[in-house]
Amino acid sequence: MNDWNAAEFYALGAVCAAALLFVVLERVVSYNPGQRLFRNGFWVDFVGYNLIQTYLLAVVIAWIVTAIDSFSGLSRRGLISAWPVGLQVLFFVVTHDFYVYWFHRLEHRVPVLWRLHQIHHSPAEVDWISGMRSHPLEILINQTIEFLPIVLLGAAPETLVYKGAVSAVWGMYIHSNLDVRTGWLQYLLNGPEMHRWHHARDPRAFNTNFATKLAVWDWMFGTAFFPRGEKALKYGIDDPDFPTGYWKQTFHALRFWKSPRGAGGEAGRRVPVRR
Repeated sequence: MNDWNAAEFYALGAVCAAALLFVVLERVVSYNPGQRLFRNGFWVDFVGYNLIQTYLLAVVIAWIVTAIDSFSGLSRRGLISAWPVGLQVLFFVVTHDFYVYWFHRLEHRVPVLWRLHQIHHSPAEVDWISGMRSHPLEILINQTIEFLPIVLLGAAPETLVYKGAVSAVWGMYIHSNLDVRTGWLQYLLNGPEMHRWHHARDPRAFNTNFATKLAVWDWMFGTAFFPRGEKALKYGIDDPDFPTGYWKQTFHALRFWKSPRGAGGEAGRRVPVRR
């Protein structure tokens, strides 16, 4: 087994094991007790977004990245190829997370971006798989920007796999219905105890907690919201016309002639709060 195949084997195993672990733990230590495993929209998220969309977009993104690399030839310089694989993964986890924080903030401020991002906030019940619900154009942008530098800078092929696995597992974790208490680590690493507030239909939490893996960005740039002793109770968006089903949701976001509605009812974005 070569390094690439070994990386794929271990990464896929880690993602599947993490998914099963979250399913079990959500039944044992629930953040919001009583939330069902097969909630409304579960199969849309699991099959439509997680399996079908992920596979198809992986093919498209791989083609885009390969085409850009073939044109530029930058990867042949091997700018970071001498780095240990662990350091490569850490470098791209941190730098991409910093990018995602700022792009995520824009998605809540710019109407055309909120139109796409609205899908991600549409589940009324947030769990380990709901984080996969994202518009294909949003994924196309973010994952191309995620994987393109890895290739162009000449990172080891297995770095692509391990970085993708970290993103997948952490995405499941921060959306999971787990009553996690990490104490002071929440100032550094993001988890469900803060990110579930980001999805909450609570005006106090709008436009807060944009971080994905590193909560430090929110604390550093003044967007953290973490009320001690409270829990988010309601989730979703204020849009009675938002459809069910993968294709309807995807095309609903492209109806640019109609103003999108945010969780607080303001067209085009989530309502800012005074902090």
